[in-house]
Amino acid sequence: MANLGRGQGGPRRSETGGEIDLDGLGRAAEAARHWHGDQRRPTGDPYIVHLLEALEVLTRGPGVTDQAVLSAALLHDVVEDTPATVAEVEDMFGPEVAELVDWVTKPPAPGGGRQAKRAAKAAYLRRLRDAPREAMLVKLADRVSNVQTLDRMPPDFQRRYYAETLTYIVPLAEPEPWFRAWYASWRRQFAHLA
Repeated sequence: MANLGRGQGGPRRSETGGEIDLDGLGRAAEAARHWHGDQRRPTGDPYIVHLLEALEVLTRGPGVTDQAVLSAALLHDVVEDTPATVAEVEDMFGPEVAELVDWVTKPPAPGGGRQAKRAAKAAYLRRLRDAPREAMLVKLADRVSNVQTLDRMPPDFQRRYYAETLTYIVPLAEPEPWFRAWYASWRRQFAHLA
């Protein structure tokens, strides 16, 4: 699972003082598993592994306990990578989760060329600067999971993804102490890609 370094602990209470709704998280995990089906990550891992890692990063790293953020972490790729829609996410999990999923969903590129796709992705990543904090937390956890397998990807992809992470994601981590420290350590570990 995710290499979190520190911040591990037992069960946590939500920011409102209640406990995390494990049944609700189970429903989100099951919906994500259903929507992603047999999809695999570029590493060959089942897609659900990445989603569970993002959840683990949030709970064991910075200690996030907000139910909507945790549910959105499990569902963050369903609109982008499956036939699911934001409306379906909202119907099943409410408007707050749907909004967070919408913020972290990369829109389809207009046109099919590689340059159009890269430009659309850059615009999406720049837009995240205006996202609510909760959406940034989901994106930061998503990227923590993604960059841990960077050494298993082709060299040109590694360099491009490293640069993209430094340009767009690391600045989002600055106001979040745990993520700031984690990305600083990761940056040193992968400095050879600079």
